[in-house]
Amino acid sequence: MKSEPPARRPTIYDVAKEAGVSHQTVAMVLRGQGKFRPETLQRVSAAIQTLRYRPNTTARALATSQANRIGALVFELQEVGPSKTVQGATQRAAEAGYLLEIVSLHPGDEQAIQRALGLLDRADVAGLLAFAPVDRLLGKADAPSLISVPMVMELEPDPGQGATLSERGMALVAEHLAGLGHRRVAYLGGSPTWLAARRRSEAVRAALAQHGLELVTELAGDWSAASGAQAVRELGPHQLGEITALVCGNDQMALGALLALDEHGIDVPGRISVTGFDGIPESGYLRPPLTTVKVDYARHGRGLVDTLLARIGKPASDPGETGAGSDDTELLIRRSTAPPYVHP
Repeated sequence: MKSEPPARRPTIYDVAKEAGVSHQTVAMVLRGQGKFRPETLQRVSAAIQTLRYRPNTTARALATSQANRIGALVFELQEVGPSKTVQGATQRAAEAGYLLEIVSLHPGDEQAIQRALGLLDRADVAGLLAFAPVDRLLGKADAPSLISVPMVMELEPDPGQGATLSERGMALVAEHLAGLGHRRVAYLGGSPTWLAARRRSEAVRAALAQHGLELVTELAGDWSAASGAQAVRELGPHQLGEITALVCGNDQMALGALLALDEHGIDVPGRISVTGFDGIPESGYLRPPLTTVKVDYARHGRGLVDTLLARIGKPASDPGETGAGSDDTELLIRRSTAPPYVHP
């Protein structure tokens, strides 16, 4: 009996026909580029699942006998930390002979995450980096059917440190405030819907507790200066009177907080001390200059790549200076912090 030939592997043109769109549209959706109507994205996603389409790059990977790409899932490149971390990772990957392939996603888009994982499930992808991962992605990291290559989450503790970047940085802040004599502190962080924001909040709580400081109130912004200003504007005189220091999750929110405190008629640092996190160049030119944690994000990104290469089994032959297990945080003490106000 003559056997039937194997079914042809579906192509991007098949997906386009099934979805009723052009193949250019399918290609842009797969790359996370362009803006399309929800119904268009739904049709393309349904077609991909129906046809079980996967990009066919296996032949190229077999020809070179190696996987020479690292997939990078990025959720926010406008902020300072993620942008500089990805820059460092890109440079380190290139030095090790790999190309960092960046796929930008919206953290709340479940279908986009699914498409990205399918796009990066290729023979020429050696491993994945997830920058500022969200809960939806963490749930997929434990599913071998979805992720079949080594993966490194940015929020994992650095090898040799046993602590995350946020934990190391916030420990410096808490030690500084405690040394000045502060005891009652407020924290202004990012949205709790972001895992990165929750982890930074956890780091603040642990650091304050270790140094005997009380977290009186916790505010939520979205990492922007506008959200920092709005959060502090909503505090009443009684709440502001309960604290002597405000710890901010990044420098942008600290910038907004300084404006709002000035609007409240509160002197910084005479009445309330303020700290930031990131160490952006502008932080030294605020009024007053901001005490902040300077983070070498590029070095941190390089360390993430080296951690992934070690898991792949192909560590870089010339690791050089990386972020893994190294001192990538420094407290810049400026005029926004001082000993707590003492009532006459």
